[in-house]
Amino acid sequence: MADPTMTDAAAPGLDVAPVSTDRAAPAGGHYSQGVRHGDLIYVSGQLPVAPGGTPGGTHDPDADFDRQARLAVRNMIAVVEAAGGSAASILKVTVYLVGVANWPRFNAVYAEILGDVRPARSVVPVPELHYGYLVEVDAVAVRTGAPPAAAGND
Repeated sequence: MADPTMTDAAAPGLDVAPVSTDRAAPAGGHYSQGVRHGDLIYVSGQLPVAPGGTPGGTHDPDADFDRQARLAVRNMIAVVEAAGGSAASILKVTVYLVGVANWPRFNAVYAEILGDVRPARSVVPVPELHYGYLVEVDAVAVRTGAPPAAAGND
């Protein structure tokens, strides 16, 4: 019987590979920043944690909502780009917001960053997020034909 244990190595016989970039905060647990399967890219939840600084990224949960939203969306795009996609290739975004009152501000920041790009999107109000942050985003995207940096990793 095959060992079901998952590792960071690509699954034998499948076109599956973890995605990692230093342009987004590192994964804070037992998961990858993203996973590429064929031409699909699955981005794990991205909190507004700045890459660099401490080994887990630079945390600032007291930053204002707009700053948090910009950083979370930029982290998401960085992971997509590391896998060979682009903002224009994002198919679906799920947004987790603390407080429905933050929805209009998120929409404004999201529109500012994505411009004419309008992926499918769900917004899920939640009572709280890890570290006290106000927003988290995840996504599904498709590779755009450009080869990913270092086979999906920078």
